[in-house]
Amino acid sequence: MPQSGNGTRETLSQQLHGLAGRTPAHGWTLGELMDTLGARASALLVIVCALPFCAPVTIPGLSTPFGLVIFVLSLRYALGKPPWLPRRLREVALPPKGLSKILEAGSRVIGWIERRMRARWLFLVVPRWKLRIHAIAIMMSALVLMLPLPPIPPFTNTLPALVIVMMAMSTLERDGAGIVTGYGIFVGMIVYFAVWAGVIAEGFLRIADRFGF
Repeated sequence: MPQSGNGTRETLSQQLHGLAGRTPAHGWTLGELMDTLGARASALLVIVCALPFCAPVTIPGLSTPFGLVIFVLSLRYALGKPPWLPRRLREVALPPKGLSKILEAGSRVIGWIERRMRARWLFLVVPRWKLRIHAIAIMMSALVLMLPLPPIPPFTNTLPALVIVMMAMSTLERDGAGIVTGYGIFVGMIVYFAVWAGVIAEGFLRIADRFGF
């Protein structure tokens, strides 16, 4: 695993801070990030791809390819296989404009979460195969992130991204309490989308009834 200068493992927030400082003018491709992140590339790249969507602002055109990347990486993790992406996905570029600021802001947010995480409730994360089962929630959230949904209703990208970040970080830190929190957000996401689906369906039915369809 990546090591810091004093021989201890670098935290995710430290790695994000380092990436922000080394961001080239053309930005990063996903393949470059994967090669740079090292042994924890699968979970770290999943988090990096989800971070831009954690804010309640829609980023047009990126949720589908990034969601696909998260899905592929989490699927391989669930199957016990090493990180891998097809060439086309490796060539997907993170937008260079403001990327270093996103990574730096992400490092502060992730650092805040890291300080509250620790190895606990180990019955949820040990043995290792349990972590692969939890990756299924990440895969399902990635499918939701991939959907080309309109900006209304709000938070359509934010909720799945929060599930992905929480579950991936809890996997890295072996934090069973974080896993439970991730599932809580996941259930909330399902309820949120179900409510909006009901509202939209009711709206269509009223329009159809109004015009005699």
